[in-house]
Amino acid sequence: MKKSFILFGITTVVLAFPLIFNSCENNGDVVADGNVMPDSVSYNFHIRPILSDKCFACHGPDGNKRKADLRLDIPEAAYAALKETKGGFAIVPFKPEASELFKRVASKDTAFMMPPVESHLGALTPFEISLIEKWIAQGAKYEKHWAFTAPKKAALPKVKDDKWVKNEIDYFVLDKLEDINLAPNEEADKERLLKRVSFDLTGLPPTLEMMDAFIADNTPNAYEKVVDQLISSPQYGEHMAVHWLDVARYADSYGYQDDNIRSQWPWRDWVIHAFNENMPYDSFVTWQIAGDMLPQASNEQILATGFLRNHKYTEEGGVVPEEYRIEYLLDKTKTYSKGVLGITMECAQCHDHKYDPFSQKDYYSMLAFFNNTKEAGYEGDVSISQPAKNPILTLHDTDIVKTMQFINKKDTGKLMISVMGELKDSVRKTYLLARGQYTNPTEEVQPHAPASILSFDTAKYPRNRFGLAKWTVDKTNPLTARVFVNQLWQEIFGKGLVKTSGDFGMQGELPSHPQLLDWLAVDFMEHNWDVKRLVKQLLMSATYRQSDVAPKDKMEKDPENKYYARGPRNRLSAESIRDMILASSGLLNKTIGGPSVKPYQPKGLWESATSGRGVLATYKQDHKEDLYRRGMYTFIKLTVPPPSMIMFDASNRDQCEVKRLKTNTPLQALIMENDPTMLEASRVLAQNLATEKTPAEEKITKAFRLIVCRRPTDKENAVLNGYYKDQLTAFQQKKLSADSTLKVGEYTMNDKADKTTSAALMKVIELIYNLEESITKT
Repeated sequence: MKKSFILFGITTVVLAFPLIFNSCENNGDVVADGNVMPDSVSYNFHIRPILSDKCFACHGPDGNKRKADLRLDIPEAAYAALKETKGGFAIVPFKPEASELFKRVASKDTAFMMPPVESHLGALTPFEISLIEKWIAQGAKYEKHWAFTAPKKAALPKVKDDKWVKNEIDYFVLDKLEDINLAPNEEADKERLLKRVSFDLTGLPPTLEMMDAFIADNTPNAYEKVVDQLISSPQYGEHMAVHWLDVARYADSYGYQDDNIRSQWPWRDWVIHAFNENMPYDSFVTWQIAGDMLPQASNEQILATGFLRNHKYTEEGGVVPEEYRIEYLLDKTKTYSKGVLGITMECAQCHDHKYDPFSQKDYYSMLAFFNNTKEAGYEGDVSISQPAKNPILTLHDTDIVKTMQFINKKDTGKLMISVMGELKDSVRKTYLLARGQYTNPTEEVQPHAPASILSFDTAKYPRNRFGLAKWTVDKTNPLTARVFVNQLWQEIFGKGLVKTSGDFGMQGELPSHPQLLDWLAVDFMEHNWDVKRLVKQLLMSATYRQSDVAPKDKMEKDPENKYYARGPRNRLSAESIRDMILASSGLLNKTIGGPSVKPYQPKGLWESATSGRGVLATYKQDHKEDLYRRGMYTFIKLTVPPPSMIMFDASNRDQCEVKRLKTNTPLQALIMENDPTMLEASRVLAQNLATEKTPAEEKITKAFRLIVCRRPTDKENAVLNGYYKDQLTAFQQKKLSADSTLKVGEYTMNDKADKTTSAALMKVIELIYNLEESITKT
């Protein structure tokens, strides 16, 4: 039952769900109850998560922290004779009773049991102990970590209800649902489906014309026509770019103390352009890692490398330049490894990784790819006329007119953007840094990618960023396609097939549908890394098109919708909430690209967190059309991110972020009730409706459709129209002031609109904006 009149931001419910064990590929049924033992126990999907949580801290890859000289993460060490227990073996395949691992984890003796009490890791549950016992009894077979093995395209599962299936995705989803005796939902009604797909493809609500046309279109491919229309719109590239801006930690200032202005926005214009032009993902990644190193690199390819230059820069006098130069390299390494490869490589900055097969040497060997840039650690204060740090790409008007027309440059003069650029006459040496400190270099390392992921063949890949890019998009690299497919799934369904989208390592979550993830990754590469095709695949599936209604049985069996027995229901992103308000009211300025803008913001907030120096010392609000730009163009000062968007969990952009948090606080409700943009949008829409020669009921229905994207029910209509009449009476009797109510925002007042009617309608529209459903993708 949908409850559209729940005011947003009041309460939230957290539901517990039992641990779910998934079978590995071709290895028995999915187990939907933590107390049911699988027929065949998998190391990857059953045992490794237990060992990673309870054992690897002391018996894993990190040699500096290893106890009893015992490793349990690799078979040759786990099967070897124990050095501190004469005649003992940690694991004896097929013999749990002879395996010290089983005896220790099963023991109740606090002096003998593992993990030890003082580790505070907690004892294993009886079920986990039984899993280990059965695994050893079945031969204790180790497997390479699932994410570090090349994905394979499994045959489509056989399902009972094949009439439900729309494309290949649905076979994998339905196979899991049938295993746990759940049936998928029926398809969502047209109005809700259109809203869902419109926000997922453009970040904007559908227009009334789109709604009417889609409802009237009864042809079999009506939905596909809408998908094609939206995916071809220029707003598609804008919406797709938002997630990548989070990955790339894009901002409009340099961060740290003075936090002065920077001019990276032409790189943002390129990202929008790349998505709209459907640049293959392998090229998209290659250009951003090493566009400047491509043969006869164009200005556009060099501009793309701004991806690696979006990190913070210090302008504080007295700093040690080498310290900050190393900080910049650490940031590049983290952004690349987390955002593109989905691994926590930064954990190996100070010591060998405790869980994943990455040594500290691996970490600095990867960092070495970025260490040969011309970038300096400190350049002094930024110049107002030159807001960029070396190396710089300088673009003149002729460059933009001839080859880079996607850059929205209004004024004359040159643009300066921070990009990558290699030292040409020398190669800077890279050293492993003891404890990660720039003052403690030890052994020299060469540029090299982790062999545990994919061997870095120097005959195939040169030891530079271009070689790293080639290694990254090699179709045998097990991570790159999987990680991007998972990020797209996350953006559309609310969470990834791998929930920890930034950690595909040992401590990350297991994929809910491993075969589906692998099938999509391989299919993506087989079709030339075609992003639009992949997005359309997801949206055309029956899985995506389901109603989001959650009956009691489905909430009990799958409260997190891990198995997709219902459609996605998620709050809109911070940017889309702003965009929805502007678009539904008619205020939205659809200009694409260009410099960031400064909309309404609480007075004094900016100044209270600034050093008082530089061009950003005080907040200078923009006016006219710039007030109504999309949320993605809001100026992001790293030390004072946009407050209303941060309240709705937007990234603060100070580091790579692949997944936004979703919180629910009273402050969010206060933002929706008091934000000047929302109040102004309510006033403008109300005044426009007030001038239309239609009954009040029709005006309210139109407002509801523009905002909620469906027609109100009879009950909703009664409540809204009753509220309107109450407010109209209050304004007519001067209990409320129409003049003071309408006096909000800078947009021109509509003198043709009756004030009392406008004010009453404005109150109704404010209420509609504050409905939970208004800012939720249902």
